Amino acid sequence: MGLCCLFLLFCFTWSFFVLGTYQLQSSQTQVLLQLRKHLDYPKQLEIWIDHTIDFCTLSSSVQVNITCQDNFVTELRIMGDKAAKVSGFHGFGIPNQTLSESFSMDSFVATLARLTSLRVLSLVSLGIWGQLPDKIHRLSSLEYLDMSSNFLFGSIPPKISTMVKLQTLKLDDNFFNTTVPNWFDSLSNLTILSLRNNQFKSSNDMSGELSHLSSLNSLRVLDLSANKLHSMLPEMPKGVVMVFLSNNSFLGEIPQQYVRLSQLQHLDMSFNMLRGKPPTALFSLPNITYLNIASNMVSGSLPDHLSCGRKLEFVDISNNRLMGGLPSCLSTKSEKRVVKFDGNCLGIDIRNQHAEPYCVEVSMKKQSRGKKVGILVGVIVGIFVVMALLAFGFLFLWRRYCPRGISEQHLLQKAEQNTSAAGFSTELLANARFVSEAAKLGVQGLPVCRSFTLEELKEATNNFDNSAFMGEGSSGKLYRGRLENGTPVAIRCLPLSKKYSIRNLKLRLDLLAKLHHPHLVALLGHCVDVGGRDDCSGNKVFLISEYVPKGSFPTYLAENSCRKVFNWSERLAVLIGVAKAVHFLHTGVIPDETDKSGAKGEGLKSWQMTKLEDDVYSFGFILLEALVGPSVHARTEAFLLNEMASCNSPDGQKRIIDPIVQASCSQESLSIVISIMSKCISLESCSRPSIEDVLWNLQYAAQIQATTGDGDHRF
Repeated sequence: MGLCCLFLLFCFTWSFFVLGTYQLQSSQTQVLLQLRKHLDYPKQLEIWIDHTIDFCTLSSSVQVNITCQDNFVTELRIMGDKAAKVSGFHGFGIPNQTLSESFSMDSFVATLARLTSLRVLSLVSLGIWGQLPDKIHRLSSLEYLDMSSNFLFGSIPPKISTMVKLQTLKLDDNFFNTTVPNWFDSLSNLTILSLRNNQFKSSNDMSGELSHLSSLNSLRVLDLSANKLHSMLPEMPKGVVMVFLSNNSFLGEIPQQYVRLSQLQHLDMSFNMLRGKPPTALFSLPNITYLNIASNMVSGSLPDHLSCGRKLEFVDISNNRLMGGLPSCLSTKSEKRVVKFDGNCLGIDIRNQHAEPYCVEVSMKKQSRGKKVGILVGVIVGIFVVMALLAFGFLFLWRRYCPRGISEQHLLQKAEQNTSAAGFSTELLANARFVSEAAKLGVQGLPVCRSFTLEELKEATNNFDNSAFMGEGSSGKLYRGRLENGTPVAIRCLPLSKKYSIRNLKLRLDLLAKLHHPHLVALLGHCVDVGGRDDCSGNKVFLISEYVPKGSFPTYLAENSCRKVFNWSERLAVLIGVAKAVHFLHTGVIPDETDKSGAKGEGLKSWQMTKLEDDVYSFGFILLEALVGPSVHARTEAFLLNEMASCNSPDGQKRIIDPIVQASCSQESLSIVISIMSKCISLESCSRPSIEDVLWNLQYAAQIQATTGDGDHRF
């Protein structure tokens, strides 16, 4: 009987231990093993051998900790030894510091998102690099997220604002380089927000851009130290306990609202550009223990009767512009309180203080600066008004006494109206398929535009031999030739419209030849031939332009070309040059004046707007070619429009965008170009931007690319 009872007791105990063990689901185990692979098999995870490991029973350590509940991972903490040790990060993997070049942030986060019950995630000093993708929000149960001391850059994904359970967000010691997000107030449960030692910066609007932080009623710890913030100090949540704002460029005075933060214990505003007199009530806050306003430009004097809070243990007011005496509560005689005050103009410890004029001079400069600015603004406004009046007077006199100028403008306007019928449009003049040598050399030294004879052109092209034929498009046939003086030229052959007289046509060509711009192929001359019988001489007009020996833009996009393939920065440079040329044609060729007769004038204005919008539409497909590659020519327009609709998603970009672009572009720069390209090829002409807007966006994209460096984001 006794043996039977012992046996039953053993069976019960064994079943209890078996049932009480959380055996991790196989899918969760597979995710952990994949994460180990993503992280390049770090030594901290060398015990993660295969799927036979019971991860939930592994002993915890400082480096690795896994907690499970109901057969799911709820907590994952991994600390590596690859802390960020570089002063700048440009988006490429760094040997021995980041994960390998093959690391994909997108795939890594997608794998993490399969741990659907994860509440705590800490991945510190693991060399993780890239831009944090929006899909991080799939970890909707997350309450604690720490990815400090890695190589994250770009912006914090807006989708994090939907992670409403998040209580702690720590992204310290990374390379985030945009403005601080304005959606943190969506995280109503957030208690700790730490963005220390990044490259966050302020927008152009310095007033109130961080004001949303004051509505985080649950926030207890805020750390924005060691960034590039250049704005007024934001107001703080009423319940905040610790605030770190040091090593930025915060401006203005310390807000009076800070003296009402009754729970505040630690406040560090050192190494900024703060001015004015510090609020005396800060020193007497009921719970304040640490107060640091060192290395600013606060001025004035502290009252002798200043009251200090009974919990205040550390005060640093050194290296400011304070004058007068040191209040008794800040006396160095107290053993319970550390006080630092060197580098001011105080009347104590003279050896470590500046002379009083040092602080007075700064104060005087501050007072006089407003007057100087007012005077300067007045002078500038006065000069501007005088110049505007002079310009108006000059314009009035010119229009009154120079009718020939007006007549020429109307002639040019009429010529532009009918150029498409004649076969030479702005598209012909600014053909994006040829990168002009004039972009480098300017127009100096180019031959004066003249009229050529057909015999000269035949001699230049060996009677339009097939060896001189370069191609044919909507703008006619194109030949390569060499003039008698050895000048290489390109000769375009166009059909001649019968509605124009020879004299009228030559006049228009002469006007077009006067258009010179560094990014336009220069027109060197023309030849009008009527009645010829050759393949390219019957009722034709020939345009002779400078020859571009370096080939067409598409040849620099194709991988199978013998030429070097342009990376993203080089493509942007070409696109900007073409946009400048089209912008020049839009602003310099088509005049602002319309016909004086109402109906005709309105019709011309409508035609001009339609022509401009059509040019922008055509330029949109040049942008598309730079993004997708020369394969764009093999696809129909409808197919391309449908495909580009998916370009706003990462998966769509990875599928459509040229791999060369993906490997060498900044994500932000690429997004700007995709956005403006989509607007250009809009089927609704009224939705298309002006070429000026297109040019501005391209230049901005190039600036972003230059500051972040080629390849700061890999797909």
